[in-house]
Amino acid sequence: MVQLVVLALVILFAVIVLVRTVRIVPQQTSLIIERLGRYSRTLEGGIHFLVPFVDKVRASIDLRSQVVSFPPQPVITSDNLVVGIDTVIYYTVIDPKAAVYEIANFIQGIEQLTVTTLRNVIGSLDLEQTLTSRDHINAQLRGVLDEATGKWGIRVDRVELKAIEPPLSVQESMEKQMKAERDRRAAILNAEGVKASQILTAEGEKQSQILRAEGSAQARILEAQGQARAIQQVFEAIHRGRPTEKLLAYQYLQVLPQIARGDANKMWIIPSELTDALKGMGGMLGRAAGGGGLDGGSEEEWQPSGETMSNAFEETVLEDPVRALAEARDEAGQASREASGHGSPVGKPQPPLTPDPDSVPPRPAS
Repeated sequence: MVQLVVLALVILFAVIVLVRTVRIVPQQTSLIIERLGRYSRTLEGGIHFLVPFVDKVRASIDLRSQVVSFPPQPVITSDNLVVGIDTVIYYTVIDPKAAVYEIANFIQGIEQLTVTTLRNVIGSLDLEQTLTSRDHINAQLRGVLDEATGKWGIRVDRVELKAIEPPLSVQESMEKQMKAERDRRAAILNAEGVKASQILTAEGEKQSQILRAEGSAQARILEAQGQARAIQQVFEAIHRGRPTEKLLAYQYLQVLPQIARGDANKMWIIPSELTDALKGMGGMLGRAAGGGGLDGGSEEEWQPSGETMSNAFEETVLEDPVRALAEARDEAGQASREASGHGSPVGKPQPPLTPDPDSVPPRPAS
């Protein structure tokens, strides 16, 4: 029984010695070995043999990049506002021995160094600069931390400000300010849009009015040109025909029934020149009956110089003046009766159309 106990103890001792003698170190890991309480060596990745009960593993250091996040720290800005800032540190252990023997706890050292450096940097900035200068703050923190942690065997790769939280009252004021700024920009954009729309509308109306005025002017010019050409042609035709006063008097008689025509006519006016024209016509007809010409002259006066034209009355059948005068009197009397039946005539009535008995020639025998 005693032998079995001794054998078991020997086997247990051999296992313990074997475990303390053979060490397998993972990749990107370093072991700090002390021999009899003093630093002996640093073991890298692989298999290593130690002297049992003499060599001792002091610490195991991870050589990969590490990330540590610190809780929010209250920091006072230059305009006396307290803001809470969360920081994130990326670091790498480049000297395991210095990380173990130069500082007791390098994580805590990095945290405290970050807080003090952050307060120094933020203390020289106001709130607006703190919110807009993160890259500048990160660069300053990284420079200070990298310089201070170099003797600890630690390299600070990156420093980031995770969050900057101003006081609640300041946040409300900032929100109101941003809302007012957005409203102002929206009002400005709206006003600019209305202005541009009104300008475009005014320009369109201006161009349309200009085009309408140009079109109206061109239409009036063309109408005036047409009227001028018509008047010119009529004038030339009249002058080529060389009319006399007798022909014009006859035209008066032709137009006279049209003057008295119409139900709405309550008063009609006979031109004062009509009696003179009738006198001239009577004289013309008297001379015609006596064998003379219409105008008492030769027919050559009806033709312009250099042109051969026929007499204007050769192809014209004249109406009996006495009959035409009687018809005009009947129509004038009917128009007067219709006008008196509708109401009192306006204005002073004209004297009755009574030609001079001397100027009316006797009616020729049929």
